[in-house]
Amino acid sequence: MLDQISDVFYEEARELLDNLEEQLLILENNPSDYDTISAVFRAMHTIKGSAAMFGFNAVSEFTHEVESALDQVRNGIVPVSSELIELTLKARDHINTMLSAGQTISPEININSQSLIIAFKTYVINNGGTVSEQNIKEPKKELQPDIPSDTYRIQFKPSAKILQNGTRPELLVKELTELGTATVFPFYDSLPPLSKLNCELCYFSWDIYLTTTKSINDIHDVFIFLDSDSSVVIEKSEFSTEAIPRIGDILVSKNLISKEKIDSVMQENKPLGQILVDKELISQKQVNSALAEQQHFKNINNDAAKTNSATQQSIRVSSEKLDQLVDLIGELVTFNARLEQLSADKDIPILKNLSEQFERLVLSLRNISMDIRMLAIGTLFSKFKRTVHDLASQLKKDINLIIEGAETELDKTVIEKLNDPLLHLIRNSVDHGIETPEERQSKGKDPQGTVTLSAKHQGGEVIITISDDGKGLDKDVIRRKGIEKGLINEDDVLSESEIFHLIFLPGFSTAKTVSNISGRGVGLDVVKKDITTLGGSISIESKSGEGTSFVLKIPLTLAIIDGMVTQIGQTKYIVPVGTISECLIFTPSKQKKSNNPNFEFAEVHNKDVFCINLHSFFNIKDTPPAKKELITLNTQEGSVGLIVDKILGNRQIVIKPIGKLYKNSIGIGNSTILGDGSVAIILDVFKLSSVIQNSEKGIK
Repeated sequence: MLDQISDVFYEEARELLDNLEEQLLILENNPSDYDTISAVFRAMHTIKGSAAMFGFNAVSEFTHEVESALDQVRNGIVPVSSELIELTLKARDHINTMLSAGQTISPEININSQSLIIAFKTYVINNGGTVSEQNIKEPKKELQPDIPSDTYRIQFKPSAKILQNGTRPELLVKELTELGTATVFPFYDSLPPLSKLNCELCYFSWDIYLTTTKSINDIHDVFIFLDSDSSVVIEKSEFSTEAIPRIGDILVSKNLISKEKIDSVMQENKPLGQILVDKELISQKQVNSALAEQQHFKNINNDAAKTNSATQQSIRVSSEKLDQLVDLIGELVTFNARLEQLSADKDIPILKNLSEQFERLVLSLRNISMDIRMLAIGTLFSKFKRTVHDLASQLKKDINLIIEGAETELDKTVIEKLNDPLLHLIRNSVDHGIETPEERQSKGKDPQGTVTLSAKHQGGEVIITISDDGKGLDKDVIRRKGIEKGLINEDDVLSESEIFHLIFLPGFSTAKTVSNISGRGVGLDVVKKDITTLGGSISIESKSGEGTSFVLKIPLTLAIIDGMVTQIGQTKYIVPVGTISECLIFTPSKQKKSNNPNFEFAEVHNKDVFCINLHSFFNIKDTPPAKKELITLNTQEGSVGLIVDKILGNRQIVIKPIGKLYKNSIGIGNSTILGDGSVAIILDVFKLSSVIQNSEKGIK
């Protein structure tokens, strides 16, 4: 049981540390943003409290010292600077190290703790602060949910001459509102016409409804220096914050009217307040004050409902359990395919009906489980802010990271496997792409470089782009390095794209010096391998002097997909539905012909589309049918087509890995098991599209 509690603490603490890092990087660009400063303080405060509660005393003691410094920043005593940001980021990393060490803290960690504490105290002293023990509290306006709160009705009537005594009553009202959740209703019926207004006199009074964890003595303390001619009446409300009182009950509790009079007028079909005002039993301002009190209780209930709703809408689930759930649903999909095949073979109506119902249930279950596994890619992107910050600082560069499409969702398994490839590409952009501020200025560029990380959905895949506005790729340098490494021959004729893709070959590097960031020729070849393993592809767009973009095409999920079952010869092939534009009867073009039997032109809506004939491409020995069918795909470069013998229909497909024997086979991705127990090949649409486009360029 204790281990489970500790696991919860570790998970929440690391979430807080991630949030802390993000807030610090935001604060670096907006050092005067009080809300961000408060968010940084609260994160550190929460970590300290949680660590103490779970017995991580070393973490709690260290965090307390950091929190003391941040409290002075929050109070405006100590300024925010790049030095403070760096110190706090180091403290964040150190807390993470302490959490990884568990309950056993080594002497080295203790030494680092003391060094950082001394650094924080030095910074505070050097910037006008003090290092005495701080009485750190959360901002007054934030209620503590675990402490019971009460509602008070406060009637504040300042004397007419209160301003002449140097007292500002509106500041007293403001101080009251900071004690908790407050609703303020002003009275200004004593306000004279402007011609008779005396600016030294006070004409206002207030009713304040305050829900707070503070005691009635704390409320009296606000008015401790109030003059004797002013009036303050503080009453504890008899109403519970869990219910919304009626207007009549509020008026009776204020002794403005009796319950008997309320009951006597309730027969009329009008709002109670209007009836009482019409009968001159109470004034309109008294009704308005009662309405303000009722609204206060509504606000309190709405806030509580939102809190409870947020609590009920989220629950922590182990990622392993989600993986098991998806695996089981995959087995259900396979079982449903077998049931559907059996019902078709036996032609039993009731079995067909059951199969259709089961298919609908499995489809709903699959969609829900896949939605659960989906995460916003921003959870991954936000981690790279720190990477860019640290690398830019190390390389003496000024770089701004822009994130676009952070809300784009992707399967959590895919996101996990994207971390390393994206990290390599971002490091490459920062190190090789972006120039130093001096170089950029000499070229007439903004001294601050920009790296943009974006994501968007396109069909059944996600397009991720890592781009920079740096110096771009130098084709001549890459070609010379390729010849030196023996990767290409001097007389080889290569397109621009082929030259750019040399950087993905093992051991390739154009760096003149080896550093701890780059230059060893390890990284981009791994990137391509990892992306290919995910069933994706990577391309390069670059202009000399303007920048470089790496474009990644990644499938949405690696588990279960909707697939179009096709047949070529005696074998069945699957095309992911998300990549399909149309399914048509193949009609040869009358205008264009191909000399290569593997490729043909099809006429689609009066346009010629270049296609690959999969029967010929896969060297199928069976005689092709007289009438062939066509599947068109939409790519960034335009429409391409896949010619198949027959289209059999749409199925849910559970993706199964294929053997290493086929890993280098062009056009073959993974496999699946169909309802009759046979194995079908899932086509690698990305590679086939590239083959089609490259072949079309050769024909042109």
